[in-house]
Amino acid sequence: MTADVPPGLTDDPDLGDLFHAAFRGLRRRWTHELAPFELTPHQWRALNTLARSCGPCPPEGARTSPEASLRLKELADLLRIAPRSATEVIDQLETKELVERAPDPQDRRAVLIRLTSDGQELRSRIHQSRREQSHEYFGRLDSGERTELARLLGVLAGDQPVAHHR
Repeated sequence: MTADVPPGLTDDPDLGDLFHAAFRGLRRRWTHELAPFELTPHQWRALNTLARSCGPCPPEGARTSPEASLRLKELADLLRIAPRSATEVIDQLETKELVERAPDPQDRRAVLIRLTSDGQELRSRIHQSRREQSHEYFGRLDSGERTELARLLGVLAGDQPVAHHR
């Protein structure tokens, strides 16, 4: 036993298993939360990725600009899925009138995808609801624990330098 191991712990817990179990609990909540909106997790990811990548929607009736839209291949790359899978998800979202396709003015062979105003509004409602669900889920931790968890997750995500506490 080394000096770095707290008393009473002879083996390191499997952090991967613990992290995965915590994430599964949060994911179950989010999947349940999407049901009233009639969205699947895949549809939500696409909707959210479009919103985050493209910024606010242009006004209704305005031409789709490359800055407010993504090509299907770009969306597939961001979602880390095959373009044909992204096509299926976008087809579903387009049927629900949450996204629309428009010709790419820079490449006649390409199509741009953007959120509709209904898609933007729904994304905002779901985003707020998910923040509330996360706040409730992580509410079991005190403020200091949440701060430390955010710091540690930031390190793991590559957003922050490692700062060791002893």
